[in-house]
This record gives sequence, C-alpha cells and structure tokens, in this order.
Amino acid sequence: MRMRSAILSVFLIGLVDGLAFTNGPSRTRFQKTALSMATSGALNCRPIGVGSATPKTVVTNDDLESIVETNDEWISSRTGISQRRLLTHFKGEEGEEKENLVTISQEAAANALEMSGLDALDIDMVICCTSSPDDMFGDATSIAAGIGCKNAVAFDITAACSGFLFGSVTAGQFLHNKSIKNAIVVGADALSRWVDWDDRNSCILFGDGAGAVVYTASDEPGMLGYSAHSNGLGHDDLMLGYKGEKRMIATPGEGTELSSGSYDNISMNGREVYKFATREVPVVLKEALEAANMTVDDIDWLLLHQANIRIIDIVAERLGIPKEKIITNLKNYGNTSAGSIPLALDEAVRSGQVKKGDIVACAGFGAGLSWGSTILKWG
Repeated sequence: MRMRSAILSVFLIGLVDGLAFTNGPSRTRFQKTALSMATSGALNCRPIGVGSATPKTVVTNDDLESIVETNDEWISSRTGISQRRLLTHFKGEEGEEKENLVTISQEAAANALEMSGLDALDIDMVICCTSSPDDMFGDATSIAAGIGCKNAVAFDITAACSGFLFGSVTAGQFLHNKSIKNAIVVGADALSRWVDWDDRNSCILFGDGAGAVVYTASDEPGMLGYSAHSNGLGHDDLMLGYKGEKRMIATPGEGTELSSGSYDNISMNGREVYKFATREVPVVLKEALEAANMTVDDIDWLLLHQANIRIIDIVAERLGIPKEKIITNLKNYGNTSAGSIPLALDEAVRSGQVKKGDIVACAGFGAGLSWGSTILKWG
C-alpha cells in the first residue's frame, strides 16, 4: 500500500561505497553510508500564488573582472551565470532605503499573497527558509508582521538550498491535516555576506534573492508527491562554519576563556558537490514521481535549484527530459540558495510559461548534505 501524507515514513535506504569527501588538504574516506529518507504521496493543498524580489544592485561577470582574475566567457561557460543581484551595506544615511533579507522577503511574500487573492489575515502560517537570516533567532516573524499576517504562526527552517522544498512539504503536512487553511512559504538567502570575494571559484556563483509561494488546503491534491534525503557525512563538502574569537571574562581565579561569535566564509568542494548533485537528483526526482504514481512523461516542466547550468542539463539528460521543458533563470541571478526555486517559478508563472494545471517537478540540493524533490500541480 502506498504511503499517504498523514504518515511520514522515515527509513534507511541504500549503501554508498567508496565515496570520498575532502576537507582542505586531508581526505576522509568512508565505505558505507545510510541515507535517511522521508517520502509520501499526495498532499491535499494547492499552490495558488507566487512572488519574488531581488536586490537593486546588479553585478555582472564583466564587473567581477576588476575583483578577481576571471572573465565573462570563463564564468558563463562553466556556470551559466551572467550576472547576480547583491544586497549592499546599509549605511543609515538620510533618505537611504533599507534593503536586507527581511525586506526582500516581505516583498516576495506580498507579491505571492496578491496573486493568491487572499487577505493577509487569512494566512495561518509563515515559514521562512533561509541559511542567512538578518536575525539569527529567525526572520519569519518579522516577515509575517511586515505584510500584516497577524493571525499566523511564523518560524524559520534551515536546510540550505533544499530549504524551500523542505518548507513546502512542512506546510503541506499542516494543510493536508486541516490544522491550518493557508500558508506562505518563503525561500530567501543573502549568501553574498558569506562569500570570499578574493576566491574566483566561489564569488562568481552566488547572488541574493527571495521567492514565496502561497499554499491553500484543498479537497484535491496539488502537491502530488515528494521525497527528501540528508547525509551528514558529506557536511564538509559544502559548509559555512562557526569561527569564534577568544574572549576572556574575569571570573574568579584565572578567568574563563569563551568564544565571541562569528562565521567563516563559505567552503565548498566543487568537484564532490557536482558529483553528489548529478548522482542523487535524478534518483530523488524518480522517487517523488513514484510516490505520485507518475512517470517522467507526465512532467510539463523541470525546475531545479539554480546552482549550475551543467548540473541542470545533466539531470535533465539522465531523466530524458528535453531542454525546452527546463525552467531556468540562473543566467540573471546566480545561485540564490533557498530563493532559487520560487524565484524561477514566479518568473515562469508571470510570463505565462507555466499555466494552471501544469505539472512542475522540482528538486533542491545543497549543504547538509541535503536534497529533495516535490511534484507540484500549479494553480
């Protein structure tokens, strides 16, 4: 019997042999890895509104030539990226408009709410999916307050580039079980804050942005199936680690040495992340399709996390999906982490590319390591 959404089944599958992960100059090899997995069939909720917002500042590949040794051809041929949007430092000067992760998230959520036709007071839940909040305690409450969602419970989810899909499934469970009626799921990140701008291999990749989707409880499913995984043994391949500085406090005796908080720059083993994504994403998409009782032939659109055009193309090729079914805006925004899927979906819906009733197969993948897929029926 196929598992339904009221039961979240978690089990161990698969053994991966001989996979290597690199952390700096050292290499740790492991032979057998259990991959944790959660999967389910249809959830009775529908996506009815989508919105996005990006910072005003545009930095092109040509602009980066003055920062690191690179050029437009080198970047675009390896990544598919031509430009990215970046949040700039707020100086607090008179007349300056404040722009941060919360403000662009509020704008994205407000745009999604407007498309949905709902009132802000109709929203019961707001989930902010981010790894780079303005407030370490969470941004969801500020986003909800800023758009007038006074009746909503709001909280954050951190799952890096998989975050938006994990957040959508979380909201979908509440909606399917009828404990809430309407939810907004925001995916947003400002990873430019954590990039080493002297490293040409990483600074070219990331941009800042936000996207949001309004989901509503329904009698018919709109989230047709999903599958989600994580594997902490790959953690060091893509991370943003804590970097504390010594802080002495004058307790009796010799005092106590504590750590004053800060974080390092993003660290990424590009080769291993590429191998991980191209190996696991086709599999997780097939798992979600199976949970939905569907096949690749039923897909109208493929929407992957916008990380690298080579990854997107290889996944589509391995699934036998033609390029004309791929949704991508990577060229204009770069890798916006949790923001990338809803940002691309917003443009596809508003341009008329995605129409009501279309089947959109989505997949996210990134730090954790984490990866997942959700099959959506739009509208």
